Amino acid sequence: MRYEGPSSSLSRKINPWPVDESQKWVLMVTAQTPTNIAVIKYWGKRDEKLILPVNDSISVTLDPEHLCTTTTVSVSPAFTQDRMWLNGEEISLSGGRFQSCLREIRSRACDVHDKEKGIKITKKDWDKLHVHIASYNNFPTAAGLASSAAGFACLVFALGKLMNVNEDQSQLSAIARQGSGSACRSLYGGFVKWIMGKDEKGTDSLAVQLADEKHWDELVIIIAVVSSRQKETSSTTGMRDTVETSLLLQHRAKEVVPKRILKMEEAIRNRDFASFAQLTCTDSNQFHAVCLDTCPPIFYMNDTSHRIISLVEKWNRSEGTPQVAYTFDAGPNAVMIARDRKTATLLLQKLLYTFPPNSDADLNSFVLGDKSILKDAGINALEDIEALPPPSEIKGQKYRGDVSYFICTRPGRGPVLLSDETQFLLNPETGLPK
Repeated sequence: MRYEGPSSSLSRKINPWPVDESQKWVLMVTAQTPTNIAVIKYWGKRDEKLILPVNDSISVTLDPEHLCTTTTVSVSPAFTQDRMWLNGEEISLSGGRFQSCLREIRSRACDVHDKEKGIKITKKDWDKLHVHIASYNNFPTAAGLASSAAGFACLVFALGKLMNVNEDQSQLSAIARQGSGSACRSLYGGFVKWIMGKDEKGTDSLAVQLADEKHWDELVIIIAVVSSRQKETSSTTGMRDTVETSLLLQHRAKEVVPKRILKMEEAIRNRDFASFAQLTCTDSNQFHAVCLDTCPPIFYMNDTSHRIISLVEKWNRSEGTPQVAYTFDAGPNAVMIARDRKTATLLLQKLLYTFPPNSDADLNSFVLGDKSILKDAGINALEDIEALPPPSEIKGQKYRGDVSYFICTRPGRGPVLLSDETQFLLNPETGLPK
């Protein structure tokens, strides 16, 4: 590890603790990574430590403009320990999953030479250098919107860039998987498959891209955030209980999912929305049936979740062909995928009529993301929601305040590096949160 000075060819070895000005440099990388929503679910591990799943899964990456994690990672000889801040609060890095990701990335680190700053770091230096990490989610953490997936994917992607790791996205996904299973699917945009693999060490349990975000770009996604509270049963605990007690999970993993994966790949390849919707809804419902089949039973959905399912099912049946797919992860929030923008506009009207905001709400914070769909739906103010005609599917009942807010989004790209320093979460001079 050498500090040459911006205009000096002189260099010298640096101790890992600061003793003079030459050791106060900070090297920094900032990345942005999307979250994803599984349409064929991952639920259950065959190896808890390595996070190896009992079945393959397929997901859609969501547009990071609306749902993403931003992570800044930095290194400096002035840092005395690894530290991390999540959404402004310092958190412990002592957990096994963080340590796994840090260890795996450090073991693959290569030489780094920043000519502009006059910094050289050798492969061996990374073992004694410490990192600072700051991460921010622009959506609720631990509420069933895959915040840990985006978070660990972003951590691994950013550290990989900082340490000049020469692995492709698929290999990086196998590292992100050790932080959070579904994180491996956030290393790609579009439609992504997590291959469960067969190797007991997990070398072949990684993500591959089935199609990029432009492949089926007419799809529109509306998320109903029913609750942003942390769930009562964490995914980790829930999966462990399911694997130990549910016979339905064993049947699902062995008999059902392998066939569904093949059908879903074909539906995505052919942009066959009817098949895509039928598979997505059915798999979501079976996942929650497996949760009910667990001892003790796990309840992730609530009455509002069930009302949303009922609305979509009745509309799809009345049209004779699926208009909207729904899927729920480990939480009550509904992710609805509409076949096109016109359908999404009608869906939003039905949802806003059925689940209007409280009277003191602000429209701007009740519908987030791509707000242009609001205009297509003829909604410019709260009064326009009250004037909406009742959907025939639900007999005009209203459940005011039962949905906290909606997010309008679409399939999106994979991780990217950010070069705008105003978006960095750590101070470039000190490596501490801004």
